[in-house]
Amino acid sequence: MPNSNAKLHSNHRGGREASRRELVSRSLQSAQHCLENQDFGTAYAHYLLVLNLAPELKTTVKETFQFTLFKWAEELDSLARIQDLFNCYEQALELYPNDEVICNSMGEHLFRMGFRDEAAGYFHKAVKLNPDFADAKENFYRVANWLVERWHFIMLNDAKRNLTYLRAIEKAVHSGSRSVLDIGTGTGILSMFAKKAGASSVYACELSKTMYELARDVVAANNMEREIKLLHLKSLDIEIPKHIPERVSLVVTETVDAGLFGEGIVESLIHAWEHLLLQPKPKNQDISAGDYGRVIPASATIFGMAVECKEIRRHHRLGLQEVAGVCLSNSVQFFSPTYAAAGSEETVEPYTTEKLSRIPGGYRALTEPCQVMTVDFNDLQELKSLAARKPWKLSLPVTEGGILDAVAVWFVLQLDDERSLSTSPSEETCWEQAVYPVQGLLDYSVKTGDTVMMEVCCQDCYLKIQKISSLPSECGMDFSDRDDTLSLGNEAELCNALAGLQTSTKQDGNTPVCVLESTEIALLNDIAYHECFKAAMSKVLLSLNPSKDLHSMDVDGHGSGINLQENQNTSSLSVDPDALYILDVSEGFSILPIIAGKLGPVRAYSSVEKDQHQAALHVIAEANHFPKETLEFWLSHLEEESVVLQRPKSDKLWSIIILDVIETSGLIQQEVMEKAAISRCLLHSGGKIFPQYVLVYGMLVESESLLLESAVQGTEPTLGFNIAPFINQFKVPVRVYLDLSTLPCVPLSKPAELLRLDLMNPLLNSPSREVKVQICKSGRVTAIPFWYHIHLDEDHSLNTSDESSHWKQAAVVLDEPIAVQAGDELVLDVQHHKSNISITVKR
Repeated sequence: MPNSNAKLHSNHRGGREASRRELVSRSLQSAQHCLENQDFGTAYAHYLLVLNLAPELKTTVKETFQFTLFKWAEELDSLARIQDLFNCYEQALELYPNDEVICNSMGEHLFRMGFRDEAAGYFHKAVKLNPDFADAKENFYRVANWLVERWHFIMLNDAKRNLTYLRAIEKAVHSGSRSVLDIGTGTGILSMFAKKAGASSVYACELSKTMYELARDVVAANNMEREIKLLHLKSLDIEIPKHIPERVSLVVTETVDAGLFGEGIVESLIHAWEHLLLQPKPKNQDISAGDYGRVIPASATIFGMAVECKEIRRHHRLGLQEVAGVCLSNSVQFFSPTYAAAGSEETVEPYTTEKLSRIPGGYRALTEPCQVMTVDFNDLQELKSLAARKPWKLSLPVTEGGILDAVAVWFVLQLDDERSLSTSPSEETCWEQAVYPVQGLLDYSVKTGDTVMMEVCCQDCYLKIQKISSLPSECGMDFSDRDDTLSLGNEAELCNALAGLQTSTKQDGNTPVCVLESTEIALLNDIAYHECFKAAMSKVLLSLNPSKDLHSMDVDGHGSGINLQENQNTSSLSVDPDALYILDVSEGFSILPIIAGKLGPVRAYSSVEKDQHQAALHVIAEANHFPKETLEFWLSHLEEESVVLQRPKSDKLWSIIILDVIETSGLIQQEVMEKAAISRCLLHSGGKIFPQYVLVYGMLVESESLLLESAVQGTEPTLGFNIAPFINQFKVPVRVYLDLSTLPCVPLSKPAELLRLDLMNPLLNSPSREVKVQICKSGRVTAIPFWYHIHLDEDHSLNTSDESSHWKQAAVVLDEPIAVQAGDELVLDVQHHKSNISITVKR
């Protein structure tokens, strides 16, 4: 009987195995059938069944399963079935936990939905699984810039700043402040300073998931994980005794930005004093430091001065009345977001930031530095009164005449009664300064003896400086820095003064206002850019329509385009069978379609999306006596906005397609070569893509600054604490938004052509290239800055490193510097993948 039972069991197992194989086979056939019918959801379900029943087939069906997953995920995304999408990816990662392609795709979906912390985790895992996976590396580099901002590296490399904080914390702890809370701990360095100083209890909070996890690793690597309690919380959410057992005697923080208040230090400290800190030290009482609360930094003093700066001006004010034959004056008022923030109900950062010591063209102080305000972080009532305080007026006497472009602001952070840190532009500091651009005046010129007036307030966690104006010296007004009223002798003096006061004003209430990003205003101010496009477009239009009267075409770049008299039938252009079609798909605000429309009988299509931008373009077109039908907005013609590149009409093709190839950051736009491939299929004979090709240039330099801004340089700047290996996981090989003209560096070679990207002739492209570079000066190669020559055609090109260019530059920073001697030759291996340029150096 035992033998009989064994046989029955064997037959039963054999039957189950046959059934399993039969089910797997049928499911595979069904999955393939579903794929042929593009039924990706059902195909995915079949593959899940197959892989759960037959794990041995994982390798065999892996690629097909990935394809099915990605197609089904796209469909779920388009249907907004987000939870189902993530469930599919979680199922796929259970089956293929170490598949870098699935990890990367999951990260892309998360990033598009705004989950940057989570996306970074998947991109990072994909890169660890396959360090050569270019898509994952590029994605990780992009998200790393969001999650771990570059100033972390600069500040951690600032040994003076670190030592000043350490000494202040040591003094506080040694005097009796034994329990410490670090608000916004970042990498945990201030918490470790407190523990090293001898604090008995140290707590640290960090809101960013990425920075919290990084701090956890750093603290563990420095053997303090049992001594520092890390909280993944905003300080406003900390409760006693839920998160920390009792009130602390010392709060340390550096939650300050270039404008001091922008990271919420006031709100955080009000909450800390009310809920987390011991009571402040009573005045004139000698009690132990452990019995009262205190804050490091103790206080801050904010300073400001008026400056003239061409670089700030061209990014925030339109300086042209006409560009490439298009009249811009008085038709629309353009402002940057900092001006719009002054009257906005939304919380908008009211300043931009600049490192004034490195700004292109430099700056000139028009006034002496003036104290704007002070704040005592150890005074709860003063902190509470900041937001409630009414705006106050401030006056700065002009000491040197010039053009009023901005008010620059910095501060001195008083850590204790002995130690301070300054963010002044005249100091060697890792900090940038807050810049409040001046906009909306009738006249920006000031002379010695004039007065620059402004209104100051603290609102929405920001220091706001608004209503900046100039008062001519002959008005003779006397403004008090602290009083909200004007001190005037009589009514006549008031009238004369107000008549001379250059206030922010809208000259005409009917003039449309258009808010542009600062880079868009810089583009509008870029004369060479528009003139170059105008000449290149003229050349193409003339070649395609040579029968047209040359006098009606603005071919030489100096004429005024078609002569549109009042009595002319302007609608004729809209029905002209010879009209040529031009599509501008460059990003942001662009007047190229209007320039094109003035060159001849064309139908120009703009791809601007914002209603305000479209309205501004319409107003400019009308101001230039432009037939309304000549300018259209392309996205309104599309059924599916994601497919921007398609025929203008079923029986028409484009004469010119303008693509955005280079980001203002200095990187190549993503998917530009794919867009060029589609565009080539949409051009009629003789049509052109602009630009037709791009040459990438670079040179070898020695730059200590780029090293310090890209990675933490060992343990010396962090005073012996082991932080570098952890935060340097988030370093990126390419630094963007650089100004080569002011970058502290020593050129070690002459510029060399690194790569060619041809949008019209793909046969001339190569994804990689080796370039030999001759060393002309001995030193250490630390970086390779690069820029572009953008060729619209053989006769017309733009250099992105020109002083007037709206583009910035970028640089590849080497992992390890390379010592070189004059006369050496290095070989650069240059590779281009999507928007990423990688350069490795060979001897």
